[in-house]
Amino acid sequence: MKDRGDIARPVDASEGESLGAEFWASAKVEAPRKRSVHLKLDADVFEFFQQQSGGKGHLTKMQTVLRAYANAHRGR
Repeated sequence: MKDRGDIARPVDASEGESLGAEFWASAKVEAPRKRSVHLKLDADVFEFFQQQSGGKGHLTKMQTVLRAYANAHRGR
């Protein structure tokens, strides 16, 4: 994209140091491990999260709440 001119950058922006071919040959993208679960929730709890998120993103919001709870109880 840079070679085609599709990426604009300020005139005073410096080019970063190249990491080299060796770095990129062994680079990996690792996503966090996820586990699929079946979870039964009370209807009012599910509807609360669904309404809070406007119908989308309620599962992500539930994940965030559960993570905060877990972190609080791990002593973080």
